[in-house]
Amino acid sequence: MNSSLTFCGCYLMAIACYAAPSEPPNIVLVMADDQGWGDMAYNGHPQLQTPHFDALAKEGVRFDQFHAAAPVCSPTRGSVMTGRNPNRFGCFSWGHALRPQEITIAEALKTAGYATGHFGKWHLGSVQKASPVSPGASGFDEWVSSPNFFDLDPVLSVHGKAVPFQGDSSDVTVEEALKFIRRCAVQKQRFLAVVWFGSPHDPHQALEADRALYVGLSEKQQHFYGEITAMDRAFGKLRAELRELDLRENTLLWYCSDNGALLKVGTSGGRRGFKGQIYEGGLAVPALLEWPAVFREPKVIQAPCVTSDIYPTVLEIADVKMDQQPVLDGSDIMPLLTGQEQQRRQPIGFWETGSKGISTPSKAWMDELRADQSRGGEPNDPVRIRPDAGKIGDPVSLTSFPGHSAWLDWPWKLHRIENKKTREITWELYNLASDPDESTVLLAEQPERVAEMQKNLEDWLESVARSLNGEDYAVEKAASK
Repeated sequence: MNSSLTFCGCYLMAIACYAAPSEPPNIVLVMADDQGWGDMAYNGHPQLQTPHFDALAKEGVRFDQFHAAAPVCSPTRGSVMTGRNPNRFGCFSWGHALRPQEITIAEALKTAGYATGHFGKWHLGSVQKASPVSPGASGFDEWVSSPNFFDLDPVLSVHGKAVPFQGDSSDVTVEEALKFIRRCAVQKQRFLAVVWFGSPHDPHQALEADRALYVGLSEKQQHFYGEITAMDRAFGKLRAELRELDLRENTLLWYCSDNGALLKVGTSGGRRGFKGQIYEGGLAVPALLEWPAVFREPKVIQAPCVTSDIYPTVLEIADVKMDQQPVLDGSDIMPLLTGQEQQRRQPIGFWETGSKGISTPSKAWMDELRADQSRGGEPNDPVRIRPDAGKIGDPVSLTSFPGHSAWLDWPWKLHRIENKKTREITWELYNLASDPDESTVLLAEQPERVAEMQKNLEDWLESVARSLNGEDYAVEKAASK
């Protein structure tokens, strides 16, 4: 595949009013941990100081209806890696892993000659070298990663070796990513850098200098806002160095959070619900993008988008087609970004099954890994290594879908809530354009729409259940016999 030659041809018509670069871009994917839609100054927060995020919101692409694929962290991160709803591969809640059978964005871009690096929070499996679901086993050439969120002076896994670092976690994450990016710049090597902050996840531990900006507020607010300000500073450094390295023009930089606002301390922007819930407050997140070679003028995208869109959009831009690609839930949103289309091509499905999370205590695990490695050993705990991550369990039902699911077909959002014990189903329908806080149920007013959306949602839920049962891998299994 000659991606540099086919790239312009693929997108020349789609970006007719934009300058088409001669080569596919570098890709930098940045994600916050537990930053709600309203936890940004540019989205109207009265206390937060986020000057670097605010600058990109004015200069680049701002998404006003961007969604996490799930209302908690690990599943959403899995959606970025695969372009798929995370329930398809059993990543139901925090601490659940990828399946090794999945195709990741890193594996896909490597086929087009990209160098790949992961930096920061992983939370999709283990960060021990022997794991089948470590960043290295998931397509990343370089990785400096944490099993979960991490705070001041973290111990991180560098290709499986526990290494101590000094400073704020966001500063550390970006500096490690920049070491990789600098090497790629010298080598003139196209790259994917996945930069996943561990902030502002609880427990919040901000530097004193960052807390000082919020004197007069509660201690909890000082730490929470201070962590967001530290992320902002680190993001600003990343963006500035891309410019200094003469990489900014043809680098696609995409920022978002992994779920909606935290209860009590976070801000949902007036939307109903918080982290862990399928209502908009648990799913709506801040999101920004820039690619100066293509998008010269600032713009705001009002159509709904989702983290699952990142994979198909990036692969289309890089002109990558994967053999045996499992069904995708995300869409290529370049037509929305270029203005070629004004509405989303396909609805978005959400499904919170009610499954429990899996404890992943980063600090304790990394401290122990460091201590054991210093003695020449390594913990062999299967909970940490996750050797069973690719195992497909007993088939789940194709007719009963426990928990809370929803179907977003803008501006309509249909909720399906199934009682796990009685299997009784409750339905709710909202018009998000006129009712963004999902307060007025419109089932009786929209009988034909409800019937159509119910069918579409349940068809999608069945499809997800079939993927969970391993049907997406049937071709691969048959070929390997």
